Amino acid sequence: MLSIIEQIKQGKLWDFHGGIHPAENKDLSNKSPIVNAGIPQELVLPLKQHIGSKGDIIVAVGDKVQKGQPLTQGDIAMCVPVHAPTSGTITAIEQRTTAHPSGLSDLCIVIAPDQQDTWCDKTTYADYEDRDPAELIDAIRLNGIAGLGGAGFPTARKLQGGLGNVDILIINAAECEPYITADDRLMRDYAEEVIEGVRILRHIISPKLTIIGIEDNKPEAIQALEQHVKEDDNILIRVVPTKYPSGSSKQLVKILTGREVPSQSRSTSVGVIMQNVGTAFAIKRAIIDGEPLIERVVTLTGEAFKERGNVFAMLGTPIAYLLDKFGYKADKKHPRVIIGGSLMGFTLPHSNVPITKMTNCILAPKRKELPLHTYEMACIRCSACADVCPSSLLPQQLQWYAKDQNYEKCEEYNLQDCIECGACAYVCPSEIPLVQYYRQAKAEIWARSQDEINAERARQRFEAKQARMDRDKAERENRFKKAAETRREEMAKTGGDDAVAAAIARVKAKQAAAQSEKPEVKPAVAAAIAAAKAKQAASAQGATSETLPDNSEMAKLREERKRQARERKAEKEAVESTASTSSNDSKKDAVAAAIARAKAKKAQQASEQKAPVADSVVKNAEVDPKKAAIAAAVARAKAKKEAQQAQSESTSEPVAETETVDPKKAAVAAAVARAKARKAAQQAEAQSETTPEPVAETDDVDPKKAAVAAAVARAKARKAAQQAQAQSETTPEPVAETEAVDPKKAAVAAADARAKARKAAQQAAKEQQNIEED
Repeated sequence: MLSIIEQIKQGKLWDFHGGIHPAENKDLSNKSPIVNAGIPQELVLPLKQHIGSKGDIIVAVGDKVQKGQPLTQGDIAMCVPVHAPTSGTITAIEQRTTAHPSGLSDLCIVIAPDQQDTWCDKTTYADYEDRDPAELIDAIRLNGIAGLGGAGFPTARKLQGGLGNVDILIINAAECEPYITADDRLMRDYAEEVIEGVRILRHIISPKLTIIGIEDNKPEAIQALEQHVKEDDNILIRVVPTKYPSGSSKQLVKILTGREVPSQSRSTSVGVIMQNVGTAFAIKRAIIDGEPLIERVVTLTGEAFKERGNVFAMLGTPIAYLLDKFGYKADKKHPRVIIGGSLMGFTLPHSNVPITKMTNCILAPKRKELPLHTYEMACIRCSACADVCPSSLLPQQLQWYAKDQNYEKCEEYNLQDCIECGACAYVCPSEIPLVQYYRQAKAEIWARSQDEINAERARQRFEAKQARMDRDKAERENRFKKAAETRREEMAKTGGDDAVAAAIARVKAKQAAAQSEKPEVKPAVAAAIAAAKAKQAASAQGATSETLPDNSEMAKLREERKRQARERKAEKEAVESTASTSSNDSKKDAVAAAIARAKAKKAQQASEQKAPVADSVVKNAEVDPKKAAIAAAVARAKAKKEAQQAQSESTSEPVAETETVDPKKAAVAAAVARAKARKAAQQAEAQSETTPEPVAETDDVDPKKAAVAAAVARAKARKAAQQAQAQSETTPEPVAETEAVDPKKAAVAAADARAKARKAAQQAAKEQQNIEED
């Protein structure tokens, strides 16, 4: 039985399941050679233009850059750098809309070209046959080369994974997508450079056989390649039937080799590695010419373009620049700009989107050329989608599960094997956008898998941390235990006890001794301390007896005075209220006279009550003659003060100050009140002269201090009495007025006299109270 390689060399071809034959529409753009699109006014370079992670920015805003200078860098195989397509200045590093079906923005580097197109230093490998494959792979990575067929997989990573694992190298030149002719014109115009790139790949991979697979609808390209292939190159140009999607990786492997790539695996798992024609051309430019990937061939097609064809466009060139330059005229009813072909492409949200490494076509069709999808209708279960699926899937079931968000079932039905070729949606009579459902479901599944991976990684990190902490704790405990055992062994060998235990015992013994011991006190010191304490106690007792006299009797007197003051205040308020509402009735005059008599009697009773209290105090104590004299003087002063207060109150009776008051009755009432008050004052003074003032001091009172205090009190009392007498003398006593006396004037004069007497009495009482408190 012949081997696979022998069968291939004999021209055997295989076929894959499904496939369609849509209208190619390649004649619109493959008739003219590739031209240069020129340098736009602004270049927008997304950091991520490939599958994998983006690199780190190594430039800043305002930096001058040269053509081919790297703008980012990365140390991993799935990261390829981005280079400056021309010389200019970095004007911004910001978010811009990128060429992606989501229409979202990404971080981009914006360059303002200086139109000089100045190159930086180049690194070439013209002698690549003498170079190590690993060195060439690293050069390919540093030149930013990724798959230009549309997938964007980093080329260096794919080559590194195929070293020693593959025996067949396939160059994909099928270009099965309708409208796209970028690879076709590249092979026609640059066939020699394409073949040189294939030779470099052969040197790196060292396969047993190299095949260039190309569809039979590209006769000019086939002829151009055959002219540059030599016999010792061991390169086969194999022409395959035109059928979509024969340009897909798994399908082309099946056609050329008959090997079936397993589910969710790559072609390297069956010993085959595949590279695109455009990738081979970029590898030749990078290795031989030292030019990084800074431009690519882009097809401009569609009836909305006036000038259709293929151009070399710098990466980062805005699509709006290409539309303006090549005569784009938008459809009036349905203007559309599509990135990619009619089956796998996607519509742009706006034209300010840059060209990237994966952009191979800009399609601008008119409404009649590429009709829009109508409203989605219900599935009729015709199975046409399953018949044309190149991956032998069940698109109808996948659409149901994706629409129901049953992603577990989607994975069970191998959704990840879908290449999103769009053949199922192309043949669907209900015009269901099946590919959109699959893309959304794939994105959700990928997001969930990433969450699970992150959660699992976090769990592993947590468990590793816990294990490390437990291990450290166990090691620490074992170390302490071992150190203690070693110490005990050493102490046992030397015949001593444990040093730590001995130290603890010594500390405890010292503390117990300190608590049990009492300080020894010498007899002389003890006697001195006792004498000091006795002296201190005696002095404290003496100070108490001197500074704390018995003031109980004085307190009683104060309480009595306060009570009398409250009664006077109440009577005063009653009199005032009576005076405000009084009339010329004679009964009110009688009431005023009665009040005056009551106050006089109350003053006499108060003076009589003080005498027995003083007598009881005198009987219980041996009174010094000097102290008795002082007390008697104080008593006389108080009696005189009370008499003056009574007299002033009796003269301050309210008078009805109306025009109808009888002058004779008012004069008689006032004279009677004064007489009674004077009599009461004389009686109180007589009693105070015969009654000694109670003395609260004990025998140990200093006679000199008592005499001084008494003299001061007498002086203050005398002064207050003189002031009160002077005020009373200046006040004219009421005279029994004749019928010719003016009643109004008499009433006013009497009121003034009473007010002055009352004020003088209050001042005298206040001064006497201060004397007593002192």
